[in-house]
Amino acid sequence: MLFENLNIIEPIQRALKSEGYTEATPIQTEAIPQLLEGSDLLGCAQTGTGKTAAFAIPILQGLSYEQRNLKGNRPIKALVLAPTRELAIQIADSFKAYGKHLGLRTLAIYGGVSQHPQTNALGKGIDVLVATPGRLLDLINQKYIRLDQIKYFVLDEADMMLDMGMLQDVKKILKYVPVVRQNMLFSATMPTEIAKLAGNILKNPVRIAITPVSSAVEVIEQSVYFVNKSNKTNLLIHLLKDKSISSALVFSRTKHGADKIVKLLVRAGFQAQAIHGDKSQNARQMALNNFKQGKTRILVATDIAARGIDVEELSHVFNYNLPEVPETYVHRIGRTGRAGLGGMAISFCDQDEKPLLADIQKLISKAIPAVEGHPFPLIEMPSELKVVPSRRGAGPKTDSSRHRRGTATSSSKNKTRKNNEQRFYSKNNKAK
Repeated sequence: MLFENLNIIEPIQRALKSEGYTEATPIQTEAIPQLLEGSDLLGCAQTGTGKTAAFAIPILQGLSYEQRNLKGNRPIKALVLAPTRELAIQIADSFKAYGKHLGLRTLAIYGGVSQHPQTNALGKGIDVLVATPGRLLDLINQKYIRLDQIKYFVLDEADMMLDMGMLQDVKKILKYVPVVRQNMLFSATMPTEIAKLAGNILKNPVRIAITPVSSAVEVIEQSVYFVNKSNKTNLLIHLLKDKSISSALVFSRTKHGADKIVKLLVRAGFQAQAIHGDKSQNARQMALNNFKQGKTRILVATDIAARGIDVEELSHVFNYNLPEVPETYVHRIGRTGRAGLGGMAISFCDQDEKPLLADIQKLISKAIPAVEGHPFPLIEMPSELKVVPSRRGAGPKTDSSRHRRGTATSSSKNKTRKNNEQRFYSKNNKAK
């Protein structure tokens, strides 16, 4: 549906056109009319579906009507809570873009930086406040912020807030806002805790679920490389030598893993940076900006840090590690293929990850094509001879010796390994 058919006022229509937006996404088509009528909304949708515009446009339109009668001080009328600095900045930028002809003021506040520029802006009057919970509570306690005139409340990426342990702060913030208000809650997934929170916040909400599975699967070219865990970095380096990969978002399961991947990529001559929870806010924002501006070709991220990253025309997503939750795979690959554009999602799968791959394929109802003939194929070792790395550099251990770690001596471990080897080769010789 076209935005011009959604009863949106002319100044916002003009701003949308200047941003290049004419056709609404499914969540915008469903949510905007309901929100313009004043309904509460529960949206199950990931970043990339257009949900920011879905709640920003109705809020801006409502505030534009109130502004005509506004005299004196400008109390905060709309509050949007976001889990990360990156997402807060992104949401605030969207409000500013869509409302640039309305004369409304939007501010993003977040921790990790000096509060003085933020408190100075607050002193001049703000209509829309986008905030991370921790910094917001801090400034409330310092009496810089009052929320007693809030008319619009948005909780974005609620499940990510749950993962990051922010829900207690959210509940504290809710004590400062009026009981009568319009509420919007968005979450990519709906765990029990979030469903319960939604039940406490929302009043007879309209429920909208936008599943990204079909759209992501249809427009994104997917492939999987079966590779030993020890060769994943070598395979990644090999693939990234392809100059047609203009930008690559690489997903690592752990923060330590993300740093290690970046270190090896930089050593191989690539421009790469990591973004994860152990990085400072400034370091994360700098890495994200460098990636968006094309200064850095490769960004390595963990799932939580990547939530909210919106990069236009991202060409490739790499799943260095397969996610343990299959829905996360769809969220990851949805970073490319935005707005119906094509993109490529490349996954690495080692022996232990094959069950995870099966779960993903079951979810998307599609077999992901395997790439054959690459330089680092998966070599499956006989179970009796699998070697696992020693934690203290004491040499390799077999699976059988690993289970007795801490009780067996080095000599008994070596003897076990030799017996296993003899039994394996003896069995093979008899077969011949």
